Amino acid sequence: MQKNFTQLENFGHSLSAPAYLIQPRSAEEIYSAFQQAKKMGVTVTARGAGRSYNDAALSGGGIVLDMSAMNQILEWDPLTGQIRCESGVTLEQVWQHVEPSGWWPAVVSGTMKTTLGGCLAANIHGKNNFKMGPIGEHVVEFTAVLPTGAEVICTPKKNADLFYAMIGGYGMLGIFTSITMQMKRIYSGLLSVDAFPVRNLHEQLTALHDGAPKHDYIVGWLDTMTGGRSLGRGQIHAARYLHEGEDPDPQETMKLKNQILPPRIFGVFPKGMLHYFMRPFGNNLGWWGVNTAKYIASLRKHTFRQPHAAFHFLLDYVPNWELSYGRGGLIQYQSFLPKETAETAWTELLQLSINNRLPSYLGVTKRHRPDNFLLTHAVDGFSLAMDFKVTDSNRAKLRSMLLDFDRIVLANRGRFYFAKNSETTSETALAFYGKETVDKFKKLKKRCDPNRLLESDLYRRIFG
Repeated sequence: MQKNFTQLENFGHSLSAPAYLIQPRSAEEIYSAFQQAKKMGVTVTARGAGRSYNDAALSGGGIVLDMSAMNQILEWDPLTGQIRCESGVTLEQVWQHVEPSGWWPAVVSGTMKTTLGGCLAANIHGKNNFKMGPIGEHVVEFTAVLPTGAEVICTPKKNADLFYAMIGGYGMLGIFTSITMQMKRIYSGLLSVDAFPVRNLHEQLTALHDGAPKHDYIVGWLDTMTGGRSLGRGQIHAARYLHEGEDPDPQETMKLKNQILPPRIFGVFPKGMLHYFMRPFGNNLGWWGVNTAKYIASLRKHTFRQPHAAFHFLLDYVPNWELSYGRGGLIQYQSFLPKETAETAWTELLQLSINNRLPSYLGVTKRHRPDNFLLTHAVDGFSLAMDFKVTDSNRAKLRSMLLDFDRIVLANRGRFYFAKNSETTSETALAFYGKETVDKFKKLKKRCDPNRLLESDLYRRIFG
């Protein structure tokens, strides 16, 4: 295996670290990388598509395993809807493989570019978390290589302690090699979507709470730039699957040509160029205008049918959109609050960011429920994701504000998601996970990785 020393970045281009990059193609090559790391006295981190907003796939001075070459779909049964893939397979490969047969992944992220190994490591959630839980609940079985060289097979019943700790464990116990998942049966390539405005944060959370039981998916866009009585205003998109017989031609709507996002606007202008034209709006005034225009455009209630890919993968509409934030990049802060405290906490967060003149340029809300994974971020409540532009002049002030955010979230019994937050400290992680959970994870860590070969910058930050 070739080993290249290179500079790697997070998805938002706000963090970077040098590392030895290795691209394994088998379990044997993964173990070989562990042996190399032990000889060199460095650590190992797995990297899928590099779509994390923080340091989950960075390891300064260590070995980073680029898992993208392990990208084969190994088995697919269109009768049962079970698929087995190598861990470098992307969600894009999965949905394009299964949808023509009338299936769809039970849980997807906002981008189709993520790998399945990365999805399990972060235990991603989608716009249907309140109903379907995180992706881990739809994993039938996975195999993984431990730093000891052992290859393990895990299911909810076999090696269950590892199953519930490795999913959501950010690759710090072992490296996924194959994943078997259950897909969801669909009867159309379209979803029925209701779009309607909400005037403030209270209406936003009420709509998410009351609308979730009536739909299969629900998500809110939140205007993070406007305060006062309109604080938290935005738009809700609530969608449901079409039942059997509702779509007069399901075979046609499930064809890939009717799902793939077009690469050009009006068939002419390449979307890959859009981020250059977005950059002049990458400031407080520009984004205030964008948010205001979007809210005004959302005031008309309407119902429409939309392809699955178009509804789910909003982050893929504009390729390289993150580059519009400029040289310093962006970071995303996501907090999870119980339904009893969410409005109070987020009112304080939003107002604090406006007062500091460090407003988020984008806000997204979702409805959630608890799950049984060890390092879970889930609550019976809601999540709010906020994007912040990073510059040389605001970096220190932004970090200080986000640490204040952490204190507000903890005071309101909230939790955090470590595919996103890049400032959260080990003290905060211990406070919301609890000592019992952290001790249990570290005990598994010692068993699976006695030489502490698996460590990312994220792991060192949140576990010390």
